[in-house]
Amino acid sequence: MRATKITTDFLLTAEGSVLIETGNTRVLCAATVEDSVPPFLRNSGKGWVTAEYSMLPRATSTRTPRELTKGRASGRTHEIQRLIGRALRSVVDLKALGERSIILDCDVIQADGGTRTAAITGAYVALAIALNTLVEYKALAKSPLLDSVAATSVGVVNGVAMLDLAYEEDSRADVDMNVVMTGTDKFVEVQATAEQRAFNDAQMAELVALARVGLAHLRELQQSAIAARAKQ
Repeated sequence: MRATKITTDFLLTAEGSVLIETGNTRVLCAATVEDSVPPFLRNSGKGWVTAEYSMLPRATSTRTPRELTKGRASGRTHEIQRLIGRALRSVVDLKALGERSIILDCDVIQADGGTRTAAITGAYVALAIALNTLVEYKALAKSPLLDSVAATSVGVVNGVAMLDLAYEEDSRADVDMNVVMTGTDKFVEVQATAEQRAFNDAQMAELVALARVGLAHLRELQQSAIAARAKQ
């Protein structure tokens, strides 16, 4: 697995923020708490957790125009931010959150593969910090977190199963898979695609087992970051 570092309080203005670095991929995740919910949740007593994802123009080797200039977000952006939102909601008791929303902004500063998985892993820490802040200021009696969540990528490159693919590996992978799991080893989402060659049950099992190894490491980093922040 590539070296991963989580820096908390990267922004002084957000209720929770982290910079997550996975190899040369860097994603800034910021949590914002708002005392409102989408129209479909009004008067329900439930809260909402959602995400927005974007990539800076020079996050990649060639400049990518800002989506704002195109007038709308791309299909890829919509897919990724919905994935991040689903992952985070899977570990939050929305009823216990009350009628408030938490928005996770995930901005890719530099991309070298695995931006969506890094965003999920980092956004969870930003979310946990924001919820702990609400508890600290007595807006909540306790954190509504039910579990942790993290994500990593695995794949088959030249017939070899690999963990946490960088772009150079991902771009030539025979199989590409993103695995999102909770801290209690429950699946939230598995995105698996045969990019070059189809794969069998044994390869699928090998990739999932490899992902579990990486996810265990990421959970330790998440817990350490949250615990260190709580002691400040």
